[in-house]
Formats: sequence, structure tokens, C-alpha cells
Amino acid sequence: MKSVYILLVVLASCIYVGYCKDLIVGTSFNNRLIWQQKAEYNSIPLKKRVKEVFFSDPGQQIIKGIIARDLDHTDAAATITAGGVGQSYANIRLKSERGSGLNYQIEIYV
Repeated sequence: MKSVYILLVVLASCIYVGYCKDLIVGTSFNNRLIWQQKAEYNSIPLKKRVKEVFFSDPGQQIIKGIIARDLDHTDAAATITAGGVGQSYANIRLKSERGSGLNYQIEIYV
């Protein structure tokens, strides 16, 4: 009985973690965090919120990993529109679900 309970807890946590739409590109393992920003937008009823986040490294270091975490675990989406891993710049587009706001933590590793 105890093992069934543990299995249900593990399954529920896997479903919860898989529900959010985080963007993870490249790797952060053994890499240095060079830039971090919190991107927030308040919600507007019946509207989708869109925010463009730009990063450019003045030292021209090559990006090894990008992580954009949805802190509110909504159906918002993050996409890389230019640059990214293997480049020294990145443009990230954040788009909320209708009637919801944005709350993302963006990290870039070199």
C-alpha cells in the first residue's frame, strides 16, 4: 500500500513538472551564468501579452545554454527568434496565454 502511494506522488509530480512550458536549450552544466533577468507583464483580460527579451554580450562570448523558466506554470510559451546557442546574442520571445500575464526567469550561460 505504501509503495502505491509513493508511486502516485511521483506520477503526480512528473505530470505537474511536465505541464509548464519552460525553454531549455543547450546546457548549464559546468558553464558560467553570465546574465539573468526576470521578465514580468501583468495580465489584461482577453489579451495575449508578448514580450521580447534581447541579450548581447559585449565580450563576444559564445552562449552555451539558455533557460527560460515559467515561474507561474501557465501555458505561456518562450521561443528563440534570433541568435541563441553558438552565438554571442539571443532574442527570446515570450507569449502568454489569453487573459494571463507573464512571469519568466531567463538565464544565459557561457
